[in-house]
Amino acid sequence: MNVVTLIAKPGALEPALIENLRNAWGGGDAQWLSPDEAAEFPLADRPGNFDTVRAELDALGVDLNIQPADGRRKKMLLADMDSTMIQQECIDELAAEAGVGDRVAEITARAMNGELDFEAALIERVGLLKGLAVDVIGHVIHTRITLMPGGAELVATMKANGAVTALVSGGFVQFTGPVAAKLGFDRSRANTLLEEDGVLTGEVARPILGREAKVEALEVISADHGLTDMDVIAVGDGANDLGMLGRAGTGVALHAKPSVAAQCDIRVNHGDLTALLYLQGYARDEFAD
Repeated sequence: MNVVTLIAKPGALEPALIENLRNAWGGGDAQWLSPDEAAEFPLADRPGNFDTVRAELDALGVDLNIQPADGRRKKMLLADMDSTMIQQECIDELAAEAGVGDRVAEITARAMNGELDFEAALIERVGLLKGLAVDVIGHVIHTRITLMPGGAELVATMKANGAVTALVSGGFVQFTGPVAAKLGFDRSRANTLLEEDGVLTGEVARPILGREAKVEALEVISADHGLTDMDVIAVGDGANDLGMLGRAGTGVALHAKPSVAAQCDIRVNHGDLTALLYLQGYARDEFAD
């Protein structure tokens, strides 16, 4: 048995849409997870016109997903940070302070879309930060970095239900540390910007954490807790997240680059991070503070 989940921004999901789709596909009774925001219904088989209907609903601001009903409530959350748990790309924000914002942002966009080798692109961008005062990092965290909506509820709710949570980023420990602490993640992994005499050297510590390292993190952290790949829900937006998204029991492309979303079965284009809770069958009144 499968579950069809529909998610939109609060107040934007019409009851008539749910009933019409359920009737058209011969689904079971609908359950509202959050009034006018998220609903689901059981369905025996994936409809042949699913992709067409998904595209039509996407144009209306509704995320449509289908997944097996069994085992969808996960025991581990593995999350990317930049443009996933926070709304920015940290290296772009540092580059803006260093006066090379446009150049670095262009490289970042191409790397996240899979057009450039991640490691080479990271080395090039970090090199452009050479000489930037380390104190700027704290300034950027406090003035430029904002959490993605729904992230605190996602982490708190999964932890309240016994799940382990890990933040795994191709970014930098100077950012993942504060972000992980603020959101309550159990563990975090990231790259390290090297510094000397209070300024950045333009180098990043080796080995560089990229696509394969995120897969390795999934393997190691889940094994540490006696879990399997199927126990994991992973979320990310960039090409370097595709390995862990494909490996996890549920891999969610969140507001992802088109080339990334096209390779993922579960996509969230309109909802916030609470969508990952709705996908697991949590109702709004089950969310932890």
